[in-house]
Amino acid sequence: MDNRIEALRKGRGLTQQDLARHLGVSRQTIISLENGKYNPSILLAHSIAVFFDSTIEEVFIFEEGTK
Repeated sequence: MDNRIEALRKGRGLTQQDLARHLGVSRQTIISLENGKYNPSILLAHSIAVFFDSTIEEVFIFEEGTK
């Protein structure tokens, strides 16, 4: 699953640590999300979307057949 987290984060002038702090997760979680190595829980995905004033669909790109 692809996402726009890095672009959205940089657009707000935030570091990975800043975003992690706002979301209550580790910096490693943000790194893994941005690299597409971690699929967030629905609650974390919702928190990320709300933080960026977006919908989950605007942040995360779902492709049919993606695990």
